[in-house]
Amino acid sequence: MNNRNRLHYENLLLSERQKLSAGKSLVDLIPSAGELRGDLIDMATYETDAATQIWLHQTDGKLLRAIEDALSRIRHEEFSICEECRQPISKARLEAVPWTRWCRDCKELQESVS
Repeated sequence: MNNRNRLHYENLLLSERQKLSAGKSLVDLIPSAGELRGDLIDMATYETDAATQIWLHQTDGKLLRAIEDALSRIRHEEFSICEECRQPISKARLEAVPWTRWCRDCKELQESVS
């Protein structure tokens, strides 16, 4: 991978990291003790929304770790190489999922086994 492509993917990853980091913190999503008000349906709806937000926050955390790992692979010149078969990952796949660790074939194989 040449320096121009490497810089392109690094910028994609940094942009995605910035978007995720700009979101609300988990503390902002959870109410303080005694803060819930309304009838039982309102409280149940609020608890469901809070649980969904916590799940989304956890998912964002996993994505942030994957992005940080991809940035590290760029620094160590290991980016764009499949960790399973050691073949280059296609440009189309890297454009769609720049933090990927696996080529399409190896990822599909992993998913078919699980």
